[in-house]
This record gives sequence, structure tokens and C-alpha cells, in this order.
Amino acid sequence: MTQDNNSGDSGEQPAPEPTQRGSMRFQDETTKPREPSLAEQRARKQAIAQQEREAAEAAEVARIAGQKAATKRKILIGSGVTVGLAGLVATFYTVAHTTNVTAVCTDKNDVVQDDKYCDERYVTANHGYHSGGFVFIPIPGGGYNSYRYNYGGTGAVGQHVSGGTFNQPSSRTNVSTKSGTSVQRGGFGISGKSSGTGGTGGTGKSGGS
Repeated sequence: MTQDNNSGDSGEQPAPEPTQRGSMRFQDETTKPREPSLAEQRARKQAIAQQEREAAEAAEVARIAGQKAATKRKILIGSGVTVGLAGLVATFYTVAHTTNVTAVCTDKNDVVQDDKYCDERYVTANHGYHSGGFVFIPIPGGGYNSYRYNYGGTGAVGQHVSGGTFNQPSSRTNVSTKSGTSVQRGGFGISGKSSGTGGTGGTGKSGGS
């Protein structure tokens, strides 16, 4: 008798079915997302609050830095303006400052004489003249006596002048004699002009006795 090869007595086992892997499920449009838990909500609120605080702190730091920079610029500008104004004022007062000097009339030997010998009215009345900072007054018998102003010197009539200079002061200087006669009126913007002869003194300082 012939055996049937298709019978189960052949000993052959059927092939195993392939193992099924885990399947993935997709949410469709009708699926609602899961609500965050209370802990997640608190963590999210804390993170947002922290970000807001950091942004506010950064803005405050930037504002303070801007104020400091602006203040520093104002101080520098103010200092520059103050220094500039101070220099301008100092220069103005230096230029505009008027000093007072007393003039004494001296002869060619630098001996103090009466102020009238250097006064233009006296010189003119006695047919004298002035030249090179000196005043020349004729004397009986011929010849001239010469006189000139010393500025800032001291001494009584008949004494050798002490100190001072024969250089005429600047136009900003008020010059007058001991008797009060004005020789030169100074002042800012005013060109002083001697009211008496000898106003343009010679060079050099007097050698006081």
C-alpha cells in the first residue's frame, strides 16, 4: 500500500507566522489633547514669570546705564563750558583791568622837580616843546632845560627819584601826578592820551638813590 506524502505522518512542521511588532496609533482630528497637570501648569507659569522678571531687570539695567552715560556727558560738557567761560572772563579782566600810577616830573639828572615843568600848559606858556619823551623849556641866556615823567617812582622835590620807570605805561593805565593832574586816562577800549607833555617817556628805569 502506498503512503500519502501529504498526510500528517510525514513529520514536516508548518512555517511559523511572523511576529507582529507593536502598532502605532495616530490621533485623528476628533482626538482632544491631554490637559496639562497642575504641576505642569505651575511650572509653566513660573517659567513665564521668571522670563518676565529677567526682561524687566535687563531693561532697568539698560535705563540706569543710559542715565549714567547722559549724566557723564553733561558733566563733561558743563566742565568744558565752565573752563571756557572762566578763561574768557579771566582774559577779559586781564585785558580790561585798569591800574593807577603816579607820575613825578624829573630833570635830565633824574632829580624830582615841580610837576609844572612837565605840564603842557606851562611848557606852552614858556615857549617850550617836547620831543622823544622829553620836555624842553628855554632858559634865560640861551639853551634849554629838559624834563620828563617818571612813572611809579617816589621822592621829594630836589631828591633823586627812587624806583619807577621812564617807560610810558599801557593805555589801560590811569596816570596822574601827586597834585592830582591827569597825565593819562586809561580804560578798556580807550587809547590813553597824555594831557601833559612828556607823556611818552624815554626808555629805561631810573636808578633810584
